[in-house]
Amino acid sequence: MQKGNEMRDLREVSHSDMANAVRFLSADAVERAGSGHPGMPMGMADVATVLFSKILKFDAKCPQWPDRDRFVLSAGHGSMLLYSLLHLCDFPCWDLSAIKSFRQLGSIAAGHPEYGHGPGIETTTGPLGQGIATAVGMALAEEMDRARFGEHLVSHHTYVIAGDGCLMEGISQEAITLAGHLGLSRLVVLYDDNQITIDGSTSLATSEDQQKRFEAAGWDTFEVDGHNPEAVEESILLAKASTRPAMVVCKTRIGFGAPSKSGSAKSHGSPLGNDEISGARLACNWPHSPFEIPDDIREAWRLIGARGGADRMDWKLRLNSAPSQQRALFSDHQARRFPVGWDDALLQHKCQVSQKASATSTRKASGNALEVLTNYIPNLIGGSADLTGSVNTLTSSTAAIAADDFTGRYIHYGVREHAMAAVMNGLSLHGGYFPYAGTFLVFANYFHPALRLACLMKLPMVHVLTHDSIGLGEDGPTHQPVETLAILRATPGLVVLRPADAVETAEAWDIALKRTEGPTALVLSRQDLPVLRLEADDQNKSSTGGYVLSEAACGKRLVSLIATGSEVSIACEAREILEAEGIPTAVISLPSFELFRAAEAKLQSDVLGDDGVLKIGIEAALEFGWREFLGSHGAFVGMKGYGASAPANDLYKHFGITAQAVCERVRGLLSGRSSNE
Repeated sequence: MQKGNEMRDLREVSHSDMANAVRFLSADAVERAGSGHPGMPMGMADVATVLFSKILKFDAKCPQWPDRDRFVLSAGHGSMLLYSLLHLCDFPCWDLSAIKSFRQLGSIAAGHPEYGHGPGIETTTGPLGQGIATAVGMALAEEMDRARFGEHLVSHHTYVIAGDGCLMEGISQEAITLAGHLGLSRLVVLYDDNQITIDGSTSLATSEDQQKRFEAAGWDTFEVDGHNPEAVEESILLAKASTRPAMVVCKTRIGFGAPSKSGSAKSHGSPLGNDEISGARLACNWPHSPFEIPDDIREAWRLIGARGGADRMDWKLRLNSAPSQQRALFSDHQARRFPVGWDDALLQHKCQVSQKASATSTRKASGNALEVLTNYIPNLIGGSADLTGSVNTLTSSTAAIAADDFTGRYIHYGVREHAMAAVMNGLSLHGGYFPYAGTFLVFANYFHPALRLACLMKLPMVHVLTHDSIGLGEDGPTHQPVETLAILRATPGLVVLRPADAVETAEAWDIALKRTEGPTALVLSRQDLPVLRLEADDQNKSSTGGYVLSEAACGKRLVSLIATGSEVSIACEAREILEAEGIPTAVISLPSFELFRAAEAKLQSDVLGDDGVLKIGIEAALEFGWREFLGSHGAFVGMKGYGASAPANDLYKHFGITAQAVCERVRGLLSGRSSNE
């Protein structure tokens, strides 16, 4: 093969040359790694080349420029398409060694794009459908920013490459209908219609007309031969000019150029093999060795990466020319800086709640805290999955966002829990906003895949999850989340907070809003709970995850009753009975397992008690995850299976989660201990 190092006039570098550079870098990297998905990058190389060279607004030297266009590779299995583009456009860190280390330990070129691994990766994708839904959040954030700061500072688009798998996933329906309802006209989806999935032809599993589907959701649609660059450019420009979100159906051939595997599932999810790649090189007139890019083609791509520098400088001039107050507001927003004094206002609220001492559900206590917080913090963007009145996430400061008014701060997500969580990810990734939204705890199972990605990406946000136990009562076991707390606590990177009263709820919001790396779940009660902390100060006792709420009074501690949320008041009632019987008993509130695990060992020991102290866990949920706090001789009072439909008080008695049941368990264990001594 020829070396191809002779410099040609840059005007002679053809679209085919540019696309083949992407196509074969991708195929070669997959081949070197011995695993990956070469077919999609080879098939979409033409479309991606047009997008990056003709349409996309970006500056490779400044990947975080706020007014850049966003590009989301929803079909994340084709990650080498993105990595090849980032390398060719000369993004920082994306040298050839990064491409050659594709899918290797420590490489920024992971098997699927991972946010934070390398510049230019706007979001983590791979689980299909997540990218397109996250992009809806990015496009919504752009509309909101433009409404707040003006088109002179905010005017960009969000582009998505999605495949058949993305559109089969249910989250895509939630996302595209929300985008259509809100009229997100700066959102363009490039649909890789290659009619192939891993199993084979898409006709095996689906026969939808995707254009009609998108049109029914309020989108404009266009169709184009994905290997005709002029037609692709024209279609993307039409989509960009649309007054509605737009989808371009790109008819492509997966594994384009491969002599025997193109157009088939054989090019989808495994390396092509040397003979097949050699045949593709011949078919595509690419006579260059693996990973070799001729200098003129490389220079042409580098110039594409630098082209946006002028746009960025023009934008910077506009920012510098803006009034000083607007510049400061924009800067604070981009940095997600909260106004000075918000935490003092929350502390004052906490003290008032403690002094008032009136019983209330923690969901209502959360709403009261949000009323204070949203008044101070404009970055807070609320929402709910059609449960606003139940989850108490709407405040007097958060007007609803609508297609004709993006100045609001509250999103009516409808019954779309999964898309809600992904859109929150997009809002956070776009920059500036701190999203929070609510639904019932049991429905966290609907959105867990998007929540898991938020944890992977360390995105700050709050999920308000109410109706947290059998305490919700008559709605029954379909809505009583006995297993969901364990699922959330098992999710790395997520901090779960289940406050016991209105005071701890205020502290939980303080913790959540001060977290900069990762989401927080606030798990809240439907039923009213008494205020247990009647003296609140500036110390956030919940911040260590657990603390002694009431120490043993009638002697050296013999028993620790460890509880969370609504069951802490049950523990307090049991303590009074046991203390009256001469059994020294402490109550431990444990609002967050994660924060408590992170605390120093001495603090943990001081709170829980030494090995000689009998430890009883109390929670209206399954025991899974509790044993580490109870020791080998401790016990758990809680649920053993699903709940039932009945008033809450009857359910607590029926399932044995009462102060009397706790006391009986303690007496039995202490009696057994005495008889063994």
